[in-house]
Amino acid sequence: VSQGLITTAAALAVMLGADVGTALMVQFFSLNLAWLAPLLIVSGVVVYLSKKNERAGQIGKIVLGLGVMILALQMVTAATAPLTQASGVRVMFAQLSGDLLLDVLIGALLVVVSYSSLAVVLLVATLSATHVLPIHVALPIVLGANLGSGLLALLTTWKADAVARRVPLGNFLFKAAGVALAVLALPLITPYLLQVQDDPQQLVVQFHLLFNLALALVFIRFTERFASITERWLPAPPVTNLVGQPKYLDPIALGTPALALGNAARETIRLADIVHEMLTGLITVLKTNNLPFAEALRRKDDEIDRLYSAIKRYLAQVSREALEANEARRWTEIIQFTINLEHVGDIIERLLLDIGQRKIQHNLSFSEAGMVELEDLHTRLTANLQLSVAVFLNGDLKSAHQLIAEKVAFRELELRYADHHLRRLFENTQRSLETSSLHLDLLSDFKRINSLICSVSYPILESAGVLAKTRVISEPAGLFNSKQSTVI
Repeated sequence: VSQGLITTAAALAVMLGADVGTALMVQFFSLNLAWLAPLLIVSGVVVYLSKKNERAGQIGKIVLGLGVMILALQMVTAATAPLTQASGVRVMFAQLSGDLLLDVLIGALLVVVSYSSLAVVLLVATLSATHVLPIHVALPIVLGANLGSGLLALLTTWKADAVARRVPLGNFLFKAAGVALAVLALPLITPYLLQVQDDPQQLVVQFHLLFNLALALVFIRFTERFASITERWLPAPPVTNLVGQPKYLDPIALGTPALALGNAARETIRLADIVHEMLTGLITVLKTNNLPFAEALRRKDDEIDRLYSAIKRYLAQVSREALEANEARRWTEIIQFTINLEHVGDIIERLLLDIGQRKIQHNLSFSEAGMVELEDLHTRLTANLQLSVAVFLNGDLKSAHQLIAEKVAFRELELRYADHHLRRLFENTQRSLETSSLHLDLLSDFKRINSLICSVSYPILESAGVLAKTRVISEPAGLFNSKQSTVI
């Protein structure tokens, strides 16, 4: 929601469905699944280790996680078994006389303290099965557990931005309204529930599922209204004019490496857009001698530096140990491309300064032929930057080949244009003589920029096994013969 990918109303609808899914998981885990845990753990480990870098490996991780969850809940049940038989615990729960509001409050506090509504509901179901908790006490605690899960989401997102807190707030309002209605109806429906289900443990679990189903069915029509309430209570902060401020580096996504890398890649595209703006403005400065425009373009390098630093800090917070092989490779690609773009920004910033001091302030102009050649190189450079962004996004091998071919063509063209400039010097072309040093610096820096932006292709070509290690064809005979070499 905070990144604008989904509306608040749609996110609230998703949360209603997620709560139903969580209730179904409680129903699932309440069954006797002791035999299933080791089977899931072993099969998950085998699939993950054998297919680590494939989609099946990710499925293996899911199966492994499910097995560990079942095992953990079994351990919780085993650990709480003596607790349910302890006389002190029985006396404590016996004091719960059935005050609905007090029982709801206790359920909410248990969830906040234990950090899990699922564990609390299962514990209440276990205590009910051993008759430690009577049903008229257990059901209000289940309602409190639902309220506590909404409160817990609010507390864990307390430091997030206002837009990100809208969904937890709306979900909490759903639960608070649902609990309030259920508390009023509970004395009336409890006798009917006991007639339908006489097993206390299953009654607690099924009541939890019934409550969340009813909550979803009733409030699904009011997601828009609740969304407008949360938007009014939590307005979005005013948009700042600081272009170099990151937009997609969500700290909450750091726990999910794939999502964090996607955010960093999106921010890198924003960085490339600023570099593209500086690069396209460079040729305008060369043609028009517009010094104020050159100064404005130079200030964009500060935006690049801010964005580059933010991306670098964000990627540094991603745990490298938690990355799969392909994710680690993507992490490296993002940081390398970001570094290269920052270098390109520095080069353009310095070129703009040189143009202002060495050309604009002295009211100099390039020769017509020299300007045509610079424009040609600049057009190719801009096209290569756009192609490099496409390669960075999709990792296409064909595009990577094309980018390297463009790099070779650019290098050959730069050498040819440098030779043309030297010929104009020999011919005593006045404008070429006046701007020779700057002209050659531009050619050299254009080549450096092109090399930096084309280097995004190398990891793709290397992983495909089509990257040559050297451009040297062969070693001349006797070149490194120690008997013929002389130390100077």
